[in-house]
Amino acid sequence: MRETCVPTGVELKNTGFGYTLSLIGGKYKMIILYWLSENKVMRFNELKRRIGTISFKTLSVMLKELEEDGLIIRKEFPQIPPKVEYSLSERGCSLIPLLDMMCEWGVENNFQALEAGTK
Repeated sequence: MRETCVPTGVELKNTGFGYTLSLIGGKYKMIILYWLSENKVMRFNELKRRIGTISFKTLSVMLKELEEDGLIIRKEFPQIPPKVEYSLSERGCSLIPLLDMMCEWGVENNFQALEAGTK
């Protein structure tokens, strides 16, 4: 029998599951992590172009939160105009297998839904 990740009587935020969700939850954080995993190093405007639907302010906030949580590294180059690059930290890289599994699940289940006509 599989052990539950959220035991009865324990608040979600006090579990490993809740902690993970607090780091990667939201509309854009997993997308940012995905693009950084695919491209190794990206600048702000590159991320903005790849995501497309995100505002400059939201992207800035998401990057700041991911950096504070130790999932990405922000490297600033002292030049004019300023140059900033983002990459995954070792901790951020450790989340990529989780994102890969989510991708695989989506591919398998999306095709099943299409075949069954339930999408």
